[in-house]
Amino acid sequence: MTVLEERLRDALFAGASQIEESPDLFARIKGSIEDERTRRAWRWRVARVAAAAVVALMALVAAVTEYRKGALLMDWWILELITAGVLVVIVIVLGPFIKRFGRSYAAEVFRANPSTGKSFIVLMDFAYYLIFGAYVLFTPVFQRPSSWTPSVSAAQLKVETMKVAGIFLLMGGLHGVNLLILPIIGRLLMLNRQLDTQMREAERRQQPVTGSGRADEPR
Repeated sequence: MTVLEERLRDALFAGASQIEESPDLFARIKGSIEDERTRRAWRWRVARVAAAAVVALMALVAAVTEYRKGALLMDWWILELITAGVLVVIVIVLGPFIKRFGRSYAAEVFRANPSTGKSFIVLMDFAYYLIFGAYVLFTPVFQRPSSWTPSVSAAQLKVETMKVAGIFLLMGGLHGVNLLILPIIGRLLMLNRQLDTQMREAERRQQPVTGSGRADEPR
């Protein structure tokens, strides 16, 4: 063995001897494995629910569609009801789905004010659902427009597609704005809390000394 190899071996042994075993290493590895198993099971549940929803929607469309003279026909009001149901399902399912992945981000932003952060997130959820609910109520058509035929036409399909695209656009825009605003709000809350602490400390220092050690009493 050469001198260089001996030095390299001694350096490796010296470095290995300074390594301390982490007491919670096994627990952290076990926790990460359990988290991965939980995420995988959750993905499978989401996939099964999505597949069931798609199958149910296809079955509903097949049940209300008539085959007449070589064409598939559906009454225009049936497609309106289906679109309204799809919008409601998107709001109910996709909102909590996005919130699930935003919890860690919100916790990091409001780490200095966790209670205030939770209240802010709850209020924002109410605001989101009010906006989404208003959008869903804006979309239904109760009287057939003159440009629509009694059965579903291309013009109506375009309008219904725009409704679904609009709810996705609204969700994406609001959550994008929320991602940009949350750090600013978290920073302002942290600065406000620090300012309140500094003001209380300044007031405490400015208070006169009471008791036997009062500065204004003659000795």
